[in-house]
Amino acid sequence: MTEPYSCDIMRCDTLVRRLLPQMRAEMVYRLVNERGISQSEVSKRLGISRAAISQYMSRKRGFNREDFPGDLETVIERWVSAVASGEGTITICDVCRSADPVGRE
Repeated sequence: MTEPYSCDIMRCDTLVRRLLPQMRAEMVYRLVNERGISQSEVSKRLGISRAAISQYMSRKRGFNREDFPGDLETVIERWVSAVASGEGTITICDVCRSADPVGRE
């Protein structure tokens, strides 16, 4: 890590349970609508069912009207790029650091 970060498993667990479904829904939506990748291909790349992709696209799964906290828009865009290109990764720590400025020292 380039900056000190106070990692707390309970805080990270709470953030991830609350944010990851919404982030995944947004990422799937962007892959299909902005990157033009088919729903079947997104399903294969993410290792999730085609039905789950359909639910993300119809906003039946993971949809939340709240804005993303912190710098999560940037993390989502990095995730979209990583899945679209097959290069790069996003970690749970990336999500926590971006979503929870309280955890930063």
